[in-house]
Amino acid sequence: MWGGRFSAGPDAIMEAINASISYDQKMAKQDIEGSRAHAAMLAAQGIIDSSDASAIRKGLLTVLSEIEGGMFAFSTALEDIHMNVESRLTEIVGPAAGRLHTARSRNDQVATDFKLWVRGQMDAAIEGLTALMKVFIGQAEAGADMVMPGFTHLQVAQPVTWGHHMMAYVEMFARDRSRFEDARRRMNESPLGAAALAGTSFPIDRHMTAEALGFDRPSANSLDAVSDRDFALEFLTSCSICATHISRIAEELVIWSSAQFRFVTISDRFSTGSSIMPQKKNPDAAELLRSKVGRITGSLVALLTIMKGLPLAYSKDMQEDKEQVFDAADSLMLSLAALTGMVADMRPNEEPLRKAAASGFSTATDLADWLVRALNMPFRDAHHVTGALVKMAEDQGSDLHELSLEQMQSVEAQITDAVYEVLGVENSVASRVSYGGTAPAQVRAQIARWKEVLS
Repeated sequence: MWGGRFSAGPDAIMEAINASISYDQKMAKQDIEGSRAHAAMLAAQGIIDSSDASAIRKGLLTVLSEIEGGMFAFSTALEDIHMNVESRLTEIVGPAAGRLHTARSRNDQVATDFKLWVRGQMDAAIEGLTALMKVFIGQAEAGADMVMPGFTHLQVAQPVTWGHHMMAYVEMFARDRSRFEDARRRMNESPLGAAALAGTSFPIDRHMTAEALGFDRPSANSLDAVSDRDFALEFLTSCSICATHISRIAEELVIWSSAQFRFVTISDRFSTGSSIMPQKKNPDAAELLRSKVGRITGSLVALLTIMKGLPLAYSKDMQEDKEQVFDAADSLMLSLAALTGMVADMRPNEEPLRKAAASGFSTATDLADWLVRALNMPFRDAHHVTGALVKMAEDQGSDLHELSLEQMQSVEAQITDAVYEVLGVENSVASRVSYGGTAPAQVRAQIARWKEVLS
């Protein structure tokens, strides 16, 4: 490969540190796709003979079939997927294969391959997130009226509905989906034809190869084209935020499925047992999902560190970009599939949810709001009165709705028995009719909106 410049081959250690074929073979399909587009363009521009281009394009399909069929022998000595493919192509079609690399470099070749691969993973993530959002919507629709506790600081705060809680994750994962869509639009420029860093003197048609490969346009600066890895960083950033969201619902499922909560039952398909304790049913899938964020975010930090301080244009440091992205993509897609299965299968336990919703003085805010509405009391005064009533109930081991009217009037004389209408959890959630609130009517409106969006 090095031609006449070097008089000796690389040291074994140099070969080991320099080779990337052990992982970049993952881009074989993209490498061949890019090469076929490049060969067609070279022929269309009269840079190589059409007969050579035809032989190259057919030979590349043979190489691809060998790789996909597991019959291809990858060589570390040939360093990377590009040289492995070109070497085998030479064995198949002869000297014509040597014309394929006209007007390009491994710098623009790898940038193109990597972009194509990442773009495919973005499409897969968008599809996976859409499927996940749909199962959350299914859960929300089934439990639009089901009451559960809403928490702040993991303390019971106010009653909400199961449907409202599920729709919160629809919004969360919708933002993840939009991040991938946005990043995909921004990265969809073709580096092919930028060559090593300065472009080429051959009369190539970069718009032709960009169109053939599904890019919106060729990149406008050859230096930037070969040195840019923003698309990989944006992909990892989107993966990391998405994994954080996955970790949050996974944590809730771990808590909710515990014997102390019993809010949900996770199906046997996503649970494991204990080797010593026969009664155990462990939410291992949720725990593993919770841990994936560390791995995925670690990949982002690694690539940010690799790219920090690199001068233009290409540096060999950038060979270390792919393993991080490959691993994060695999982890995210597995996580999305596992969470989709868990959410689709899980069963909310209505009675424990309702009982917990009624605990912890969860309707205290409703009482304060009632004092403002019914008695025209300033909210800060209503807050103080409600706090005193909460303390009274707490001291006698009861809940707010169990206080007698006389007890309430001992704190605030104007309170009437109409106050009890707002102290039930069902009345509480039904009253939250503001846009985006937890009232079942609002939840159903959001479900309908998202169903239309996703259709």
